[in-house]
Amino acid sequence: MKNLILMIVKRLALGVLTLIMLSLLIFLSVEALPGDLAQEILGQQATPETVAAIRRELGLDLPAHIRYLNWLGGMLQGDFGNSLALRKPIIGLIAPRLENTLFLTLYTACIAVPLSLVLGMMASLFRNGYFDRISNASALASISMPEFFVGYILIYLLALTGYFPSMANINANTPLLEKLYICFLPALTLTLVVTAHMMRMTRAAIINILALPYIEMAHLKGIRPRRIITRHALPNAIAPIVNVVALNLAYLITGVVIVEIVFVFPGLGQLMVDGVKFRDIPVVQATSLVFASAYVGLNLLADIISTISNPRLMRQR
Repeated sequence: MKNLILMIVKRLALGVLTLIMLSLLIFLSVEALPGDLAQEILGQQATPETVAAIRRELGLDLPAHIRYLNWLGGMLQGDFGNSLALRKPIIGLIAPRLENTLFLTLYTACIAVPLSLVLGMMASLFRNGYFDRISNASALASISMPEFFVGYILIYLLALTGYFPSMANINANTPLLEKLYICFLPALTLTLVVTAHMMRMTRAAIINILALPYIEMAHLKGIRPRRIITRHALPNAIAPIVNVVALNLAYLITGVVIVEIVFVFPGLGQLMVDGVKFRDIPVVQATSLVFASAYVGLNLLADIISTISNPRLMRQR
């Protein structure tokens, strides 16, 4: 137990360090953008005095390291600053968008995770059979297609025929059942993108377990193949499966930008794109850091769960 707690503390410390490095990278990336932000806000007709005034107001006249520390200190206190385009606190803009993105992610995960586990187990059960070959070919085809292409195909097949809306415009007052109906196409798009990866990893993990001697002993005892997979192989393949599921959940949160654009979904990705479009730098920085935090947090969670499920990993480190 002591080693486990020590491992978790080390992972958390490493996660915090990673986030600090990412925040520095985000800040430097924005700093490297060409042009003067104050000039961009006021336009080319602004006088030098007006530009200097707006630079003082936004703190752009301070040295870069001071601005970074001020920005990071504000983030740690939950102060994301104000949007330059909308003149509103960014935390008030991010909260409902993040809620929508998390809803879409959870909706997709509820479909994709059970589906990929079942398909992976069935593919390993009927290894090298017709089901295995068809599911693998479908998975490769699904992985090969970009999200926007899958989204437009689904809009053509299911939205233009009138079954589902092509725009997933929801708000806080939308009833849950209506939300599920409106968001079905973006959720299905993300499901098709991530299911293939999780299914193939589940299949590979179970097949590796099936090659071990104790599985062969179970076969010799006459245990049915389906029971061997569900009772003996799957529990021991949890660690790699949890890893790939967590990585795909992280992708769902950070990679929904394109899907949100295709379906006009009011999520965090759409907010970031709007921030880039209107050169709203504080919004871009804040949304980027939220995405980075989600990605690092889910990877950290996957690492801890996989280590707990397989204590041998802890001894190897």
